[in-house]
Order: sequence, then structure tokens, then C-alpha cells
Amino acid sequence: MRMKVSIIVTTYNWESALKSALRSIAKQTVLPHEVIVADDGSKESMREMILEIAKDYPVSLKHSWQEDIGFRLARSRNLAIAASTGDYIIILDGDMVVNRHFVEDHLRAAKPGFYVQGSRILTQANFDADKLLLENKDPHFFSKGIARRRHTLRIPWLATMLLNVSEGQKTDGVKGCNQGWWRKDLIAVNGYDERFIGWGREDNDILLRAYRMGLKRRDIRFAGLATHIYHRELQPEGINPNDRWVDDNTQRHVIACENGLDQHLERIQKNPLTDLRIA
Repeated sequence: MRMKVSIIVTTYNWESALKSALRSIAKQTVLPHEVIVADDGSKESMREMILEIAKDYPVSLKHSWQEDIGFRLARSRNLAIAASTGDYIIILDGDMVVNRHFVEDHLRAAKPGFYVQGSRILTQANFDADKLLLENKDPHFFSKGIARRRHTLRIPWLATMLLNVSEGQKTDGVKGCNQGWWRKDLIAVNGYDERFIGWGREDNDILLRAYRMGLKRRDIRFAGLATHIYHRELQPEGINPNDRWVDDNTQRHVIACENGLDQHLERIQKNPLTDLRIA
């Protein structure tokens, strides 16, 4: 029996970007078992858009929503993880459009005892976004208005070879916008620490806790292609207040955070999210 994959797509009030992300997932060479939109408090028009897409979506499409009382990405992801039913979870940002082999490439990289770190093509302000947003056309190596051009190249044989040399416990290049996790590993570390409010560092923290548990890292290179839609970065200047929680968990050698996934699992499993195709 084929491994069941859940894709969790985070979003907040950017409907055109999420629509493009969901469309790109629907065109995969290997479809996931389900897609869960992890919504950090978007307006009602976002749900209306998701319901419209769900009418002819090829797999189960679910919408996990929480009240908009600030940037709570960690909690939003936890709610979606709790609602997921797959063996393997791919976490994707809602401003990412993926290549049609994206899921296929992640499955090839998946291995017990490892999490998978993907990369992204960065688009700039002068990039022709319409081709990506409206036509789902991936940028190529010579496209105008992109950075990290090497990430446009999909070379499966090289990607497979590099997987065998990229294992370890690196902390650089952590990108929560394109990651693959075994669901059981996310449960073991109790998901994301919900003390992380505001932009950043929750990805660093969960990775460090996973390393303490013994998990290792595999980097997808020349596969698992995803394009980040340009927008102004939210990253604050100076010291990030969330660094204190990374430091706290590190100093105490925490693996399973105290304020995490477990507080949602039983409740959501008793009242599972609706497949919007039949809503």
C-alpha cells in the first residue's frame, strides 16, 4: 500500500497566492492523500475561495482556521498536523508554487529517521508573476527577476545521488516553507512550540528538538522544486524576541515542548475536519 502523504499549506489573507499553490498541488505526477490549509485567521473570502476550488479538486481538501489575534504560525501548523491523516507530512507555505514532480521528489527523499529539507526559487519585484500565478509556469534558469537560479534545475539522478551525502544535523538553511516530516516524528517532539508568536524561529526550534531526539536531515537538491512568490519580507530588524524560546528549550535540552501539538490531538481527532469536496 502506498504511503499516505498530507500536505499542509500555511496561509493568511493572500487568496491569489494560495489559489496558485493549491492548483500546482492538484497537478502533481503523484497526488497526495490530502491537502490541509493551515489558516492563521484569514477573512471569510478565503474560505469561499477554498470552497470554490474544492468543487473539482482531485484529493481531499480541508480548511483549518484559527482566530486572527496575531501571527501564530506555530499554533496554526499544530492544528493542521493534528487534523492530518497521512503517514508523511509535507509543510509548504501558501506563497509557494510547486513543480509537478514536487510530491514525487519528496517521496523519493523520505527515509525513516530523517526529516527532509527542501529549497526554493526566490522571485523578485521585477518577476513576471502572472505566468506563475495564472498559468502555473515554473521559472527557468534564464528567467528574469529570480534569485538562486540553481534551484530551477530538476536533475533526478543527481538529486538521488546527493541525498546520500547530505545526511547530518545541519542547522543552516532551515526553511519551514518546504519540509517533509514523518507524522510520528512530529508527534514525538510535540509539534511546534506555541510560545512562538510573531515572525520566525519556530522552524529552528523544532529542528533542534528533533535533532536531540536523534533525527537527522536530508537535503533535496535539484528536485522538489518550489517557487516563492515575491512579497515584502515580514522579518523584523534586530534581535528576534522568539530567540529566547529557542535558547530556553536548548538550555533545558527539551525534545517534546510543553506547549505544543498534544493539546489539540484528541479534540480534533474526535471532530475531524470536513473534506470540502463534499461540504
